[in-house]
Amino acid sequence: MREPNAALPLTDLALTAQALKNSGGAERYTRDLIAGFHRMGLRPTLFAREIDRSMEEAGWIDAQPLDVRWAPRKLRNLAFNWRLARRLRRHRPQCVFAINHSPYADVALCGGTHPGSLEAAGKAIRRSDAWQIELERKTYTQARRIVAHSQLMSRELQRFYRIPEDRIDVLYPPVDTGRFRPLDSAARTDARRRFGLPDDRVVFVFSSTSHERKGYDLLERFFLHTDLPVCLVVAGRPVPRTGDTIRYAGYCRDIQNLFAAADFTVVASVYEPFGLVGVESVMCGTPLVIADNVGSAEAVADPAKIVFSRQMDGDFDRAVHEALARVRAGSARLADPCGSLVYDPGVDAHVHALYRLMASS
Repeated sequence: MREPNAALPLTDLALTAQALKNSGGAERYTRDLIAGFHRMGLRPTLFAREIDRSMEEAGWIDAQPLDVRWAPRKLRNLAFNWRLARRLRRHRPQCVFAINHSPYADVALCGGTHPGSLEAAGKAIRRSDAWQIELERKTYTQARRIVAHSQLMSRELQRFYRIPEDRIDVLYPPVDTGRFRPLDSAARTDARRRFGLPDDRVVFVFSSTSHERKGYDLLERFFLHTDLPVCLVVAGRPVPRTGDTIRYAGYCRDIQNLFAAADFTVVASVYEPFGLVGVESVMCGTPLVIADNVGSAEAVADPAKIVFSRQMDGDFDRAVHEALARVRAGSARLADPCGSLVYDPGVDAHVHALYRLMASS
């Protein structure tokens, strides 16, 4: 682990990531950081397995691709860090922030832990899991600071890897506040019509490309058999059965309009370190029915969410009844989306906070 560099302010910084490409999750976060640093007048180095040079963000970085496609799939993390170590011997930036897992990070991101994921799924540790856990252990124990995307992740870092709490900083992840915002009444009515949302039912949106992890089985059991005037609208991966109470919206490129058109968004994941869908929905003026084990639940103020426990029989039923009552009372929509969050969700606010942390590490 390097000694802190006293020659700050920080101008020579680097990011490590899986890829710079047009995708969600960690790739979206990588793009957001690059754009935020660009607006600060900074040009970070990016070490990544894949860099799409056609993207605008590729022009704002010193691109350092580390191709590891030659390595067996389950050994590519090791191959990446082997190549990264060789590059860092040529030149060591003032601070390296790892979005993926790297033991060479000065500051490391924790957007989830492998032991937490296995525990939630009830899975035993295989050899490849042990490799991943060891890489996480090296990353988190050797970094000077760790950025956790939720208090839930901070607790997992302390529990699974015995990381001292004073080495962890919780920074909730950002969203595109220009894209995710409420629709006015006329536009919302038009969006409900375009998506085919029923006017005689309270509509709950569920966005998922991994139904098992996102908890679709719980929702299917409820919505297939309920007599309540409700409808679950699924965006993302297809579902096996549809009907009056479950409808499929396909892969939705304008998911922000579907969030804004719905009455509630459901977040029911078995394991969810944060769950950006929750914040995106709130920014569109739509409240949540959200499981208490989802990280983003802690970032949303109480009036904007109805929390339920996946472990308590009938608790999701109770949450849906509460949601129905709010719609009937005319109190469901969120008049102040930003005020419904406990943090500033803007990209620039997040990047400035991250920069201050990196500069002080």
